[in-house]
Amino acid sequence: MSGGGDDARAVEPPPGRRAGRGSAGRVIAGSARGIQLTAPGAGTRPLADRVKQTLFAILEPDLPGARVLDLFAGSGAGGIEALSRGAAAAVFVERDAAAVSTIRANLARAHLAGPAAIVVQAEVGRWLAGASGPVAGPYDVVIVDPPYDRPELLHETLATVGQGRLLGRRPVVVTKHFWKDRPAAQVGLLRSTRERRFGETALTFYRPSGSSHRPAGSVEEEA
Repeated sequence: MSGGGDDARAVEPPPGRRAGRGSAGRVIAGSARGIQLTAPGAGTRPLADRVKQTLFAILEPDLPGARVLDLFAGSGAGGIEALSRGAAAAVFVERDAAAVSTIRANLARAHLAGPAAIVVQAEVGRWLAGASGPVAGPYDVVIVDPPYDRPELLHETLATVGQGRLLGRRPVVVTKHFWKDRPAAQVGLLRSTRERRFGETALTFYRPSGSSHRPAGSVEEEA
């Protein structure tokens, strides 16, 4: 995950602050469980273990055989965790060259490199507008994690994804964001179904408006 990117520290930095080069934590479960990932450095932001654990506990039922799109991929920890847990394929989109190199290295370290893992160096908005061929979806799981100091990227990306062009029949879209920059409850074809808060970090989950999942009510705050 990114915006950014990820790390295993227990506390996330304030909006706009970036993590130095170091650890992006370990893969929590699946075929690559325990593999240590690295963070690319200046273009990344830490992802606390408790956030990752909650995120993938919720996504777990959707992962087997899924096609995953990891936007603002950072270290690639989000897509790598998904592949480790049984996702069929993952596309990582990240504009920073150092982060792209780190994603490829992390995939190799986790023994997940290959045709099922596609890494794209591109600005997310432009890539979404022009995606075609195999990378155009449809996707079952989409992770959106832009920089906290660029909240407009969160809303613009979610609006594009919410048009549904890249989505499968029963997709789940999750955004990771600064808790005060709460995205809209309804975005195109999507509606929020669950929200979790971890201090300054929040996760908002979306599914198609016609799904049987209930709309999100109050935010569930983690201790």
